[in-house]
Amino acid sequence: MNAETRVTGRLIVAARALTGISTQDLAGSSGVPIETLARMEASGSAWLQPGGDLEAVSRALEAFGAVFIPESDGVGAGVRLKFMRQDVRQIARLEGEGGIVADDDVP
Repeated sequence: MNAETRVTGRLIVAARALTGISTQDLAGSSGVPIETLARMEASGSAWLQPGGDLEAVSRALEAFGAVFIPESDGVGAGVRLKFMRQDVRQIARLEGEGGIVADDDVP
């Protein structure tokens, strides 16, 4: 997460859902108490104040594969799951198996 990316409780919940980790796993990985995580997630769409706990949670979620997307050009902030090296190899293998080339193929 870079300095300009702002995070909300909903983004933390979404990142946890995308990565498939529990609150307990996130607390263990980030070193942030479960009660603090619960307060962060309960904040809903309010921006969380940058600081030690938020940075620790963000780093832990990024280590699990979440990518926070900052607000820009009138589009709201978000979170997505990054492709891991293993995923990219799997996609390349599947695309290389042949078959009919379709319009949805990406150049």
